[in-house]
Amino acid sequence: QVQLVESGGGLVQAGGSLRLSCAASGRTFITYAMGWFRQAPGKEREFVSAIRWSGGSISYADSVKGRFTISRDNAKNTVYLQMNSLKPEDTAVYLCAARDGTLYTSPARYDYWGQGAQVTVSS
Repeated sequence: QVQLVESGGGLVQAGGSLRLSCAASGRTFITYAMGWFRQAPGKEREFVSAIRWSGGSISYADSVKGRFTISRDNAKNTVYLQMNSLKPEDTAVYLCAARDGTLYTSPARYDYWGQGAQVTVSS
């Protein structure tokens, strides 16, 4: 059974930084794509970033390019999202997701989800 556990959320002032972690367990993830999504109150879940465990494929939403960086630590089975220059509009619950195969930006393509981590950016 795949389990994804996010950590690292919190409250930060605009312009600040946070790093989210997603610890994955339950199987070998080398063929998997891992995604970060976010959902603000009253809004649809939206793509933030994704990476293949095997490397070589990374994608970012236009709204976070140049500010967020996704990375992975294969030894720890953990995916990270480094978020810099945070803005109030980045406020949302951030969710980690996994799927076996190609990297996609649609949340409907992902099979496994974490419980989410709240990120709040004050102005």
